[in-house]
Amino acid sequence: MRLVLLAAASTVLLSACTWVHLAPNAKNVRVVGAGAVPTGCEKRGEVSVSVKDSVAFYERNNLRVRDELETLARNEAPGLQADTLQPLGDPANGEQRFAAYRCGR
Repeated sequence: MRLVLLAAASTVLLSACTWVHLAPNAKNVRVVGAGAVPTGCEKRGEVSVSVKDSVAFYERNNLRVRDELETLARNEAPGLQADTLQPLGDPANGEQRFAAYRCGR
């Protein structure tokens, strides 16, 4: 019985945690909606990011997974000298790809 309660409590606590934090140099990176390429921007490359979308038998909240993927991508953008990201598709199995642009805003 204690083991079941411990497992349930751990699952609840883990689901409330934010695993990914925004790096200071990524605060000015914006994310635009999917679709047309942003005008006046230079493509700098692509970013592929991933997080755990499930822990053991527990499926993580889709919004939290999306948020963490976006944060990871924003953290990677300055390394490409990019200030704008655009998703190239929806997240799948905890993974997502973004196009990185320098728009000079």
